[in-house]
Amino acid sequence: MVLLGALVNGACILIGSILGRFLQHIPEKIKETVMSGIGLAVMVLGLQMGFKSDNFLVVILSIVGGAVLGEWMNLEGRLNSLGNWIERRMKAKEGTSISQGFVTATLIFGIGAMAIIGALDSGIRNDHDVLITKAIIDGFTALVLASTLGIGVLFSAFPIILYEGFLAVFSRQINTMIPTALMDSFILEMTATGGVMILAIGLNIIGVTKIRVANLLPGIMITAILVTFMYYV
Repeated sequence: MVLLGALVNGACILIGSILGRFLQHIPEKIKETVMSGIGLAVMVLGLQMGFKSDNFLVVILSIVGGAVLGEWMNLEGRLNSLGNWIERRMKAKEGTSISQGFVTATLIFGIGAMAIIGALDSGIRNDHDVLITKAIIDGFTALVLASTLGIGVLFSAFPIILYEGFLAVFSRQINTMIPTALMDSFILEMTATGGVMILAIGLNIIGVTKIRVANLLPGIMITAILVTFMYYV
């Protein structure tokens, strides 16, 4: 079943988020410290990913170009609007930000090489090991995030299922169209570009910055364009 890995990933996020809801009534000091710990861990993960680049100029150009496109498209605003719509539908209590949890969790779970590599493995080789491993990690992360950011984390499961499922379904066509060396190079530079975004998420979580990370997402598309250009030139 091509979509098994994506469905398991989404299910783990849902389960982790639901379990995290039961941990919401813990003292604020504990929540603040836990969020700081998550932020620091996310920053370290971003740094590790960022250092994997073979050509950091690609990363810089991708981030800059992505920022310009993202601000023009107002992706952050659109994601927040979706989160706010969910919040209104859920009739959330005052002070509860579903949009913050939704946007933060979607970015953390969606940015990274494991989502792409795992989805490609699911579609091309019917091997779901990478996505199932990611699902376990995401489940624990969702538990902690939901305990601090609220129920909005739960709704991030749905775009992740769609994203990974889309890649898995169309991976056979992708595999026949793109040379292996080009795909490997893209994954490497995409990982590094995504790492910069993950680092920004970590800085936002601990309250150091308020970077509109969603507006950097077009950088992934620009990475693909630059790597393809460099491969064929």
